[in-house]
Amino acid sequence: MDKKLKIAIGTDAFPPTTDGISNVAQSYADILNKHHCEAVVVTPKNPNQQDRKYPYEIFRYKSWWVPSKEGYSVGWPFKESLSYDIIEKDFDLLHSHAPLATSYYFRLINRKKRIPTILTYHTKYEYDIEKRVPTKRGKDFARRFILNNINSADEVWVTSSGSADSLRKIGYTGDYIVMPNGCDMPKADIPKEITDKIKAEHNIPADIPVFIYTGRMIWYKNIRLILEACKILKESGKDFRLIMLGFGADEAAIRLKYKFLGLSDKIVWVGKLLDRERLQNYYAAADLLLFPSTFDTNGLVVREAASCATPALLIEGSCAAEGIENGKTGFFCKESTENIAEVLFEIMNNKPLLKAVGKEAQDKIYISWAEAVEKAFERYRIVINNFYSDNNSNDEYKY
Repeated sequence: MDKKLKIAIGTDAFPPTTDGISNVAQSYADILNKHHCEAVVVTPKNPNQQDRKYPYEIFRYKSWWVPSKEGYSVGWPFKESLSYDIIEKDFDLLHSHAPLATSYYFRLINRKKRIPTILTYHTKYEYDIEKRVPTKRGKDFARRFILNNINSADEVWVTSSGSADSLRKIGYTGDYIVMPNGCDMPKADIPKEITDKIKAEHNIPADIPVFIYTGRMIWYKNIRLILEACKILKESGKDFRLIMLGFGADEAAIRLKYKFLGLSDKIVWVGKLLDRERLQNYYAAADLLLFPSTFDTNGLVVREAASCATPALLIEGSCAAEGIENGKTGFFCKESTENIAEVLFEIMNNKPLLKAVGKEAQDKIYISWAEAVEKAFERYRIVINNFYSDNNSNDEYKY
């Protein structure tokens, strides 16, 4: 294919909404436009959007605003003219990063004009369906809606092999490609004076172990296990600090929980932080990332921590642990309070081991977004060529 491609990056979350998929969509758009092709972000409208600061086009479609800490808008792509707005932009490929409203929007477009479509499955949606949808009828509808959006794609990507299990639980039986996410933080050796300054800001003694949790403040990230393990450490006379950095629907309950457990003197609550350079400095100030989530399909934070040679403690067999070697590029534990505490007892004061494993993680598991998007772009060409060589553009569209 000779001509420069034009790609639609579809996402239900984009700044000012901040979450993992928002970060992914922004990274794809940035790198595609800088190095590979023209990319346009397609996303729901947001009353707080500041799209003029981005050096590429952001196409916003109708939405319903949902006031919340996360700041999500619910896409409403049903106005017929919206489909023609996309068709007239002459995209070569539509790439959706969630099987939700924007994927349904791409289905509506394909009913009028077939355009090759990729869907990346990032999140274990069965968790959200079980937690947030109250009735069986509602749960069945949500699964069918998501499954039809997945099936409608010409190619399905997952970010790790383990996340394919979630696809199967939703009901998808087709093929998929593993296309890992990257990290937008550069590899860096953060100077000691910077990490010392972070510690001084929070009155963290220089010689004690420092843990960090970063991500959404929601219980199903296994934050309860982290807090209860820290309680065991404290009751055993261990001194440490746990930096908690992020925001989310359960943050008030999480703060109440650690106070109830008597951990107020051990927790450094930073909350929401959007400055990526400063976030990396926090990672560097910590000895170990605690990330016992079995919910995440890739765990961007593991590579973010590795960018500055901070290793992670992960649940053995989880998607976040995929590609990690226990004791070499990270550490494994079982999904239990007692085992997390047991592993921390073994490694928390062994600074040489933590530093060595962190350096191996930086060297071996880190992948930049430039590398990840280059691989994705190469696959875009294959998907487009397959679409037209197989005459899919002439097939009746079923979705």
